[in-house]
Order: sequence, then structure tokens, then C-alpha cells
Amino acid sequence: MSSHPAGGASVSPFKQPKAVFAVAFACVVSFMGIGLVDPILPAISHELNATPSQVTLLFTSYLVVTAVAMLITGWVSSRIGAKHTLLAGLTLIVVFSALAGASPGIGAIVGFRAGWGVGNALFIATSLAVIVASASGGFVGAIILYEAALGVGIAVGPLLGGLLGHISWRGPFFGVAALMAVALLATFVLVQPTPRPRRKTGIMEPLRALRHRGLLTMSLTALCYNWAFFTVLGYAPFPMELDAIQLGFVFTGWGLLVAVFAVFGAPWLQNRFGIARTLYVNLALFAVTVLVIAIWTTHPPVLVTAVIVAGVFIGVNNTVTTQAVMTVSSVERPIASAAYGFVRFIGGGLAPFVAGKLVEHTNIHVPFYIGAGTLVLGIAILATAHGHLQHAERVQAAGVDEAEPVSGTAAEPLTGPVTAPVDGPVDGPVDGPDATPSGAPSSYVAVVTLEGNGHPTPPPADPGAGAPIVAAVDDSPAAERVTAAAARLAALSGRAVHVLHAREGVVTGEAVADVESVGAARATVRRHLRRLADQDIPAVGHVLLTAAGHGAAGRMVAQHANRLGARLIVIGAPSHGGVAALMDAGAGRELARHAHGHLLIVNPDLAPLDASGTAA
Repeated sequence: MSSHPAGGASVSPFKQPKAVFAVAFACVVSFMGIGLVDPILPAISHELNATPSQVTLLFTSYLVVTAVAMLITGWVSSRIGAKHTLLAGLTLIVVFSALAGASPGIGAIVGFRAGWGVGNALFIATSLAVIVASASGGFVGAIILYEAALGVGIAVGPLLGGLLGHISWRGPFFGVAALMAVALLATFVLVQPTPRPRRKTGIMEPLRALRHRGLLTMSLTALCYNWAFFTVLGYAPFPMELDAIQLGFVFTGWGLLVAVFAVFGAPWLQNRFGIARTLYVNLALFAVTVLVIAIWTTHPPVLVTAVIVAGVFIGVNNTVTTQAVMTVSSVERPIASAAYGFVRFIGGGLAPFVAGKLVEHTNIHVPFYIGAGTLVLGIAILATAHGHLQHAERVQAAGVDEAEPVSGTAAEPLTGPVTAPVDGPVDGPVDGPDATPSGAPSSYVAVVTLEGNGHPTPPPADPGAGAPIVAAVDDSPAAERVTAAAARLAALSGRAVHVLHAREGVVTGEAVADVESVGAARATVRRHLRRLADQDIPAVGHVLLTAAGHGAAGRMVAQHANRLGARLIVIGAPSHGGVAALMDAGAGRELARHAHGHLLIVNPDLAPLDASGTAA
């Protein structure tokens, strides 16, 4: 499995190239922008004689422009490459954040925040992909760095905004400009250019993707959720009546809960209760929390507590909803992500401004009552897509064991395996080694079966004496021990070996990316097939496509091994320590849960065994 623990001594997941840390640092600063201006909203209103509704345009211009720019990010990155797109985004953030800090009035700040939003969209769309492409110390550690950067940025942004805003409301803007300038220089020097995709994304593809009912429904649900989210984030600072530093601490507490529950809480809840129940209950509890804010808006202790607690539901919703969108939609992940981001950011952008206007014409409670109501509306919209949610749960839970081998088109989402020769089409043409199947939906699970290694290979058998041995490998050097162990057992038993490698993707609360190209996955399997051929072991290789994370990779390997009738799956021990080991172990747990045969775990720290079973 890609980056599955196929062996290797305990290695720090943070032994990454400098390029990974450069982009991770930029991620921290970028995600600071979400809550950076919260502590200075009252100060800007006072200093510039602006009404709260005018000040909330700092959110509106930023997020609405981010939403529209999300539609062009794929078009841009597919033409100039991920690194240049990232650099363009960083440059825009540096320029427009500095201009915002130097602005004489609220109108200019609002305009420059819009330019900042364009840079933010370009950055969000490519930062995860660049981190994954630059990682050489194991992609598990790279993803942990990305998630940590997201969490630190969301949590620290309000605190930095409060500390700098206590000196001057201009401080946070200049602070972001300075930090992003450092990140821009480091990215320019340290990050290597990445290959451009063979297929250029059309500028209208994200909008056309919204024709898919599941994607549209999930996006509209996210719009309702974001309306409530940014009503709280954009207008709650005004009735709190706190200074900049105190507001910074309040929203830092909120940000910490967002980060913790996005990274740890959401996956656990989704695995424990499923997508549908997690989303329904989470949205309902968030609605109750916003209702508490609406009732006790003028009671700062209750308001502060409720805002901090809201971070729990925001963190869970960000991750679970994004995972669901990537599973229910029948379009490529980057296009689905752009379409989803467009719709949800529109809701987040309009909400703070509307809240300010509502307060001017009614009272301070009304925007929060409406926020709670939009969450109830979001639940009702989500219920119309309950069948899509059930489909997403089946795909995530069952991996490739959902249907018999079939072929189809983009209009007919595939949830079962599609088997084809390595050089032949997989649900359409494969445009080069870095391409995914043309038109393949993101819920699509496919198997590319490579030709055998030249030795007669028995067909897949029912469980029994002739059942094949499965070797689950990744691209690490330690995976060689997994193949070697499988070869020794095959030689003793006269069985064939099936080499399985799951090509993983990454879906976070803010971005999606593929971990490796199809070509690289094929090359990994071919390397192991050659080793088996050198030992006269008959073998066949399989690349499992579109596993969305370690747990999914484990399920996919188990289910495909079951289809082969394998009685034994050989895997490696976790190759990382610390937090990364939890991610590595997730694949092993899913293997153990779903495999019908036995598991053999190869310990990379011990001497290999020879054919007689003694240490070599």
C-alpha cells in the first residue's frame, strides 16, 4: 500500500526536505488569515469610524472573491504547474496584505482583502499537492505537517491578530505580509517544479460539476453551515466588548478546538457512527450552540463560552463534509473540491455583511437566530441526499468489494473494481503516467492489473491449499522484505504471489491531493514483480486506485485479497513513530477487520528468515 507500513525501522515522520517545511510554514501563515482579523474588527470600526456592517466586509470581500477564484484554480495550475500557482498565490497575499495595512480607509482595506482572497484560493488549491510532491521522508509525516500547519494557523491567527492589533490595527496585516514574504522566498528557493498535468482543466468544469445532484446537495448544505459559521466568526466579536488581546485568546481557544476535532475527532466519529449520523448530529448540535448565542448575545460569559464550544462542531463538519463530497461526487477530486469550495465560501462571505445589516435594522440577536435557522435548513437539504450519503458510506466501508467487475462512464459512477491490462484503458484512456482514468469519478475504485512476471500463474482460487499469497507493498525500501517473505512462503507451498499496492489520495478539511501518480504506482509494483521473477515465483501485480487515506487503503487491500481467495496477506510493521504510527496502524487495523485470511507482519528490525525458518 502506498506509504502503508510495509516495513522499515521506526523513522521520524518529520524527516522531510526543507521544501516541505517551507510550504508548511506558508500554510501556517495562510490559515492564520481565517481568524486574524477577528480581534481587530472593533478596533478598525472605532479607528476608521466604520459601522460594523462595513467592517464585516473584510470577511465578505475576502471569502466571496476566494469562492469565485476557486473556479479558476484548476485551470491555472494545470497550465503553469503547482509550484508557479503556489508562488502566484503567495505573491498576491504578500502584496495585498501589505496594501491593506497601509490603507487610509475601510473601503481600500475591503478592496485589498479581495485581492488577498485570490491569492488564498490559489494557495489552498495547490499547497497540499506541493507538500505531497516534495515529501521524501514518508508522505504520512508530510500530511501530519500539513494538518499541524492548518491547526496551528487557525489557532494562532487570532492570538497574533490580538497581540499585533493591541499595538495598531495595521499590525496584523503587516505581520502577515512579512511572514508570507519569508515563505515566498523559501518556496521559490527550496521547492522544485512539479510536472504539469497532461490534461488541462477547463475553466467551466467546476460549474458543470454542480449538475451532479450529490455534489450540489452537499455543497448547498455546506453553504448553510458556513453561513452560520461566519456569522459567529464575523459578528460575535462586537457584542463581546473585549479588547484585542482578550478577543485573540477567545478565538485562539475556538481555533484549538477546530484543529483538534478536524484532525482527530472527525475521523473517529465518522468511523464510529458513519457519515450520515455524524453530519446530522453535528449540524444539530451546532444549531443549538448558535441558538444559545442568539438568546444570550448580550451576556458576554455565555457568548464567549458558546463561541469557543462552536469550534468542536466546525472542526468535525469541515473534515467529514469534505470527505463526503469527495466520495459522493462523480467528477475528479480537484474539480469537485473547486466546485464545493465555490459554493461554501459564497455562504461564508455573505453572512457577516448580512449580519451587520440585520443588526442595523433589527437587533443584535436576529443574525444568530437566522444562523441557527440556516443550520436546520442545511439538515433538511442534507436529508434529500441521504441515498448519496449511504453510497459514500458503502464506498468507504467496503472498498473494492461493492460490485462485480464492470466498465462504465463518468455518468455511471463505479464503486467496484475495473480490471484492465497495465497499458490498456481503465474506464477510458489514461493520458500518460501521471494521469488518472479519464472521466473517473472520485468515488471510483479501480484495479489496474499488470501482466504477470513471465511464469505460469494459477487463476484466483477459492480459499484452500492453492490460494495465492498477497504481498501488500509500498514504495519504501523496507517493502522488499515483505516481498521476500512472500516469496519464501510461495516457494515452500507452491503458490503464486499477488502484489498489491494501493495508490492513496489525501482529503483534508481544506484541500485534496493525490499522493502519487499512476505511473509511479505501476513502477513500484513492477519492481516487486521483477524480484519475484528472479526467484522463479509466479506473480501478478495490482494497483488499487483512489484510496482516500490509510484506513481506506487497508480495506481495499483486504477486500481485493478476499476476491482473490487469498488465505495469507503479508504486510510490514509500522514504519513511523509517534503520531504518525497511529495513521500507519490504521491501515493494519482495517486489514485485520476486513481480511478473511491470515496476516503476516514482517518486522523490519529483525534479521530475515531463510527457507528453513531460521534467521539468515
